[in-house]
Amino acid sequence: MIFKQQQALFSVAALTTLSLLPASALFAWDGIVEKQVFSMEDFTTQGGERIPELNVGWEAYGELNEARDNVILITHFFSGTSHAAGRYDPDGEPTGYWDAIIGPGKPLDTDEYYIIASDTLVNLNANDPNVTTTGPASTNPETGEPWGMDFPVVTIRDFVEVQHALLESQGIDSLHAVMGASMGALQAIEWASAYPDKVDRLIPVIGAGVADPWILSRLNRWAAPIRLDANWNEGDYYEGEPPIDGLKESLKLVTLDANHWQWANETFNRDWADESRDPAQDINARYAVEQTLDDIAAARAAASDANHFLYLVRANQAFMAGHGESLDAGLAAIDAPTLMLYSEDDLAFPPESVRRTADLLEEGGSDVTLETLEGNRGHLDGVVSIGQASETLREFLQ
Repeated sequence: MIFKQQQALFSVAALTTLSLLPASALFAWDGIVEKQVFSMEDFTTQGGERIPELNVGWEAYGELNEARDNVILITHFFSGTSHAAGRYDPDGEPTGYWDAIIGPGKPLDTDEYYIIASDTLVNLNANDPNVTTTGPASTNPETGEPWGMDFPVVTIRDFVEVQHALLESQGIDSLHAVMGASMGALQAIEWASAYPDKVDRLIPVIGAGVADPWILSRLNRWAAPIRLDANWNEGDYYEGEPPIDGLKESLKLVTLDANHWQWANETFNRDWADESRDPAQDINARYAVEQTLDDIAAARAAASDANHFLYLVRANQAFMAGHGESLDAGLAAIDAPTLMLYSEDDLAFPPESVRRTADLLEEGGSDVTLETLEGNRGHLDGVVSIGQASETLREFLQ
C-alpha cells in the first residue's frame, strides 16, 4: 500500500509540481537545463494597466537554426512551469513533465527543433527557486512593497503577449508549432487566434476553446478555500502568516479534479492511512486517499503563492479564444492545422467541449485531427500518457 501511495504521489506531482543552455547554435541540448530570465521594462495588460519591471523565466532545448523557423513553443498548465524537459542537476534524473516526447530522436526532436518554454505571469510556483515570474508576490518598484491584490488582472492573452515579446527578443518571427496542456492549451489556442500568420501548427492537449459556465464554477470552487482562510486577509498577508491552510485545500481540489475516479479506486481502495486506526471508529483517523491528497497539497503549497493562485483562476475564467470575441469568431481566426489530444475521461475539460472546439475550428476552415489518450488518470493523462501520441506528433510536426 505504501508503494502504491508513493506511485500516486509521484505521478500527480508530474502535473502539479513542475516548473538549457542559452539559445545559441554553439550548444546542443544535452539534458541539462539552465533557467534564463527575460525582462521587460514596461508591459501594458489587455486591460490597459501598466506593469513595470516584468520578469519571467524561460528554458530552451535544442538549437535555433539560421532561418529561425524551427521553433516549437511549449505553454504550460495551471500549476506548471517552463520546465517541460531535462534536469537542473547534472547528476539528477530528468524531471521535465514532457520528457517522454522532448529530446533527441523523440517526437519533439531536439536535434531538429528549437523548443522553448516560459513561466507565465502570476505563475503559481512563485516560491520555487527555479521559477521566475511577476505577480502579486513581486515587489512593486513604485512602492517598494509586494503588489498584493493591487496587481493588475492578467489574462491568457497577456501570457501570450509576454511570450511574443520573448520570442521577438531572439529574432523569432514564426512558430513551427505551439503546444500546451490544459491552461497551456488555452495559451496555444490564443496564440493561433491572435497571430494566425505566425503559427504553422497548433497542438492543444486536454483543453478547449472556451471556459464555459461549468468550468467557471469549478474554478470558483478551487479559489474558495483561500478566500475563506482568515490569514488571506484580502490578499494582504506578505508581512504576516500566509493562508497556507486555504492554499493546501485549494491545491487538493486541483489534484483531485486533474485525476479520475478510476485512479483513486484502483490505487487506494478503502485503505486506512494508519493501519492501526479505523476511520469508522475514530473521527480523527484518515483514509489513505485523504492522507495522500493532503501530502501532495502540502508539498505543492510550500512552493506556491495564494494570491497567484487566485490570479490564475481569473485568467482561466476570463479565457475565450480571440480575446473576448465570440467563440465562433475567435476560433474562426485560426488557420493552422490542428492536432487535439484529449481524454474521454477528462473531468476538467469534458470531451464534449473538446469536440465542440474541433467542430468550430473545422467550420472556420482549419484541418483538425482528434486523438484520444488512454489511461485511468483523466485530465492528467495529457501529461503522464502523452507518449502514446508519439507517432501522431512526429507525423504532424513533419
